[in-house]
Amino acid sequence: MFALANGHVGIRGNLDEGEPHDSLGTYLSGFYEEHVLPYPESGYGYPESGQTMVNVTDGKLVRLLVDDEPFDVRYGTLRSHERELDFRAGTLRREAEWVSPAGRPVKIRSTRLVSFAQRAVIGIAYEVEALEETRVILQSELVANEPRPVAVTNGDPRVAAALDQPLDPVTADAEHVGAVLVHRTRSSDLLLAAGMDHDIDAVGQFEVEQQVRPDWARTTVVAVLQPGETLRLVKYVAYGWSATRSEPALRDQVAAALISARYAGWDTLKLAQRAFLDEFWAGADVEVDGDPVLQQAMRFALFHVLQAGARTERRAIGAKALTGTGYSGHTFWDIEGFVLPVLTLTHPQAAADALRWRASTLDLARQRARTLGLAGAAFPWRTINGEETSAYWPASTAAPHVNADVARAFEEYRLITGDTGLERECGLEVLVETARLWRSLGHHDRHGVWHIDGVTGPDEYTALTDDNVFTNLMAARNLQAAADAAARNPQQATGLGVTTEEVALWRAAAEAVHVPYDEELGVHSQCESFTRFGEWDFEASSGRYLLLMHAPYFQLYRKQVVKQADLVLAMQWFPERFTAEQRARNLDYYERRTVRDSSLSACTQAVLCAQAGHLELAHDYLHEAALVDLRDIHGNTGHGVHIASLAGAWTALVAGFGGLGHGETTTLRLAPALPDAITRLVFRVRWRGTPVRVEVADGQVRCSLPGPRARLPVRIYDEEVVVTSARPVSRPLRPREPLLATPEQPPGLGPRVRARPRD
Repeated sequence: MFALANGHVGIRGNLDEGEPHDSLGTYLSGFYEEHVLPYPESGYGYPESGQTMVNVTDGKLVRLLVDDEPFDVRYGTLRSHERELDFRAGTLRREAEWVSPAGRPVKIRSTRLVSFAQRAVIGIAYEVEALEETRVILQSELVANEPRPVAVTNGDPRVAAALDQPLDPVTADAEHVGAVLVHRTRSSDLLLAAGMDHDIDAVGQFEVEQQVRPDWARTTVVAVLQPGETLRLVKYVAYGWSATRSEPALRDQVAAALISARYAGWDTLKLAQRAFLDEFWAGADVEVDGDPVLQQAMRFALFHVLQAGARTERRAIGAKALTGTGYSGHTFWDIEGFVLPVLTLTHPQAAADALRWRASTLDLARQRARTLGLAGAAFPWRTINGEETSAYWPASTAAPHVNADVARAFEEYRLITGDTGLERECGLEVLVETARLWRSLGHHDRHGVWHIDGVTGPDEYTALTDDNVFTNLMAARNLQAAADAAARNPQQATGLGVTTEEVALWRAAAEAVHVPYDEELGVHSQCESFTRFGEWDFEASSGRYLLLMHAPYFQLYRKQVVKQADLVLAMQWFPERFTAEQRARNLDYYERRTVRDSSLSACTQAVLCAQAGHLELAHDYLHEAALVDLRDIHGNTGHGVHIASLAGAWTALVAGFGGLGHGETTTLRLAPALPDAITRLVFRVRWRGTPVRVEVADGQVRCSLPGPRARLPVRIYDEEVVVTSARPVSRPLRPREPLLATPEQPPGLGPRVRARPRD
């Protein structure tokens, strides 16, 4: 939770001295090592190698010795100890007062940041104050190939494969009051450089000593302090990596970053960090009155989402961002589906860069499609560099909706920002190639209805099915979006080989897509025949979740048990395809069968419950999504934060209670409704380049434009209005009345957090 990152480099929230720790971690976006994927029974098209995020050279270590005693919170007397993650300053602050086992008292203050302004740079200010005459020693270190954590996996497939000694030393050089170490991975052949430099300040004399070895470097500072005197060390750390550049070039790049950081100085780094975040919060902050727990959780969520994507600059965003090695650092459809829509509305430049990364992997996706005997491009289920690395094909290769998720993210970016340049740059090609995939994957039956068979939707407990509703609707939208984009960019489309006949086939498939519906039950079947599958015995499963850890997939695939929102997610992303009555009945049916073994579910259920008028249930689900890490609901936050759930929580608040949406249009829509406990909601977004502020309070919804000379058409409920900077618009808040009673969940599986006060 205390991890700091900027999208390029990330550091876990370990104590400065490194011990005690759960797992040390410093990560670079896109930096990985390859390893063999073993199969007891292999088959054609199975990926042959996996990819795992590497714990790179650790530069955050600063060890303190008071006389001869190392500062360690487990020993001596810890009079006080507090750490604070500051979302406005972008820093992690620590204050402690400690008495050594020999009786020497000191005060320790440290502040660290991962710079948004200088993406390669980490800064740490470490200060020791003597409370009586004391000899103080500070050891600032760079350490490569740290011992890997002793992970307790309990058979959980989401836990990363730990790598032992993944970095081979190349060079080690002293630089100013610091060093630069260069290493190379053995299999992926990626070159890494890490460096440190220092500013040192003390009242009296101090001595500095440097040592450099292939796998570590140390700068030691010694001073004798009188009562009230301080020794202050500012540490600058910089990183760089490349698959193509030479060792001298990379070493010099890191040395230059260190010089730049020292030239700017610690105070300037802090000011630049605050300025970056001031601009972000001005267009992204949320205010929640009546629920202080949720208020803090939402800012925590937004801060981590920003840290995940701000400076990725054409690298993948992992499912745990840069906070841990869960899922081996891989990116999934979660990012395009849940994270990028939030970044598009709050920090669109980061969303654009993430989409550019995905587009840069198109050639690999084309190769994968050819391996699968398909046309177009097949993006991987899980990856770091763009190659498929999933060894379990029923829940990966068989889940082609990832391609439509990518296409949707490009479309959301265009519709929300109004920026058509990204589509011309790379988006059109992505839309065209994914549309070609769907045309080769689906087929028309003898009645002209278009089907997609043998696929897995978001619900990984219902695999290899026909006509998954979510997948079919996503494919149809992908095909339609590609056709429309080709019409907007005819010359480019022709250059991609798109013909009039091909576009007509895309539109025909989209219009004829099959959407299963059970007339007898009056609900949509998540996939063909789902509603006739056997019912799962939830009573027998009490206390045995995650189900994937206690039940064979053979049984899960045959029953009406839902791992995560699937048909419900389809209703969130395609509101125009379902009537209010259908939404109510579908929600009631699938709530009773959803076990939420995925953190992606609660946020989606929150949105649909809010839209269906079950505002209190939605509020509870919102707490589960937003507090997934703050309360460690799944017991695995130590592997990294759940970045998609955190992003989804923001969406649940803003779309569920704030009523924000746009459908397939460019018009901002607002239809808010609040649960009883939330007395006021304010959120800010950027819509087509215009900052927008929405306030829901005192029975009114008020939309205003903080920027100068701005004008924006907005639909509030069913009324079209025009909002300008000079004239905000207010309308009465409308209640949401549910059509059905509040739905029930499987036994013992109601929302997992009920932390908010109740009357």
